[in-house]
Amino acid sequence: MGTPDFAVPSLRILVENHYDIAAVITAPDKPKGRGQKLSQSPVKEYAQLAGLKIMQPNNLKDPEFQAELASLEANLQIVVAFRMLPEAVWSMPEIGTFNLHASLLPQYRGAAPIHWAVMNGETETGLTTFFLKHEIDTGSIIMQEKEPISPSDTTGTVYNRLMDKGAELVLKTVEAIETGDYELHQQNENQTLKHAPKLFKENTELKWTEPAEKLYNYVRGLNPFPTAWAIINNKKYKIHESSIIDKDSTGEIGKLITDNKNHLHIQCNPGILALKIIQPEGKKRMEVADFFRGNQL
Repeated sequence: MGTPDFAVPSLRILVENHYDIAAVITAPDKPKGRGQKLSQSPVKEYAQLAGLKIMQPNNLKDPEFQAELASLEANLQIVVAFRMLPEAVWSMPEIGTFNLHASLLPQYRGAAPIHWAVMNGETETGLTTFFLKHEIDTGSIIMQEKEPISPSDTTGTVYNRLMDKGAELVLKTVEAIETGDYELHQQNENQTLKHAPKLFKENTELKWTEPAEKLYNYVRGLNPFPTAWAIINNKKYKIHESSIIDKDSTGEIGKLITDNKNHLHIQCNPGILALKIIQPEGKKRMEVADFFRGNQL
């Protein structure tokens, strides 16, 4: 069960290792772009190439879908970047249902674990496979693997590495379940937990009252999607890339420091952030020097 490109390598590695995929369950086709043509999920595109049975339920609680799922008599279900499953679905196979989650659980439970790990300036994240139970992202851990985050990493670069490593962990997990050679571990709740809620307009804004270091982490954590944004001179700009000029300096918060030619720096609290690639509302993304060829601040 999966939808985006993140889930494709996990499916591919199981097919290439000759596991019997009873069916692939993915999101329904959706209208996309100006022509609103129906677009297939990356998982569906791969499943078609591999000649696999594809199911695209609108409602996972639909009795017809659940009856068809039960008729497959699958003994294990694997979830990678899908959606919440009702208990009737995740409890159906005799072995159960396991999920690949892109964090070291119990840290960063939620919809955007890679984004929040980078946004919070973590130096390490990872992957977890665990059996599903009622509460989201809380089930017994089967396996984990760590992945370092460098100060220059973006969510995009970490995502790509975890996508490939995740496939290998899914295969290792399936092989261990097949042989019975694994131990389950309960998630350690006796620690301060950081969460990974969905990203909205409200939690992707850069506010100059925050430290430059935090804002730099937000910019790279929201790159390439959904992209950080900020208000500059009462106008909205997306901020695609930035760097830290100074971590500790103080001054008038939000002050623009610019020659209106090559650089755009902003005083934060504390520190100074250099904006490198920006996107005025309704226009294309551009380097700051290109922006200044037709604009002044």
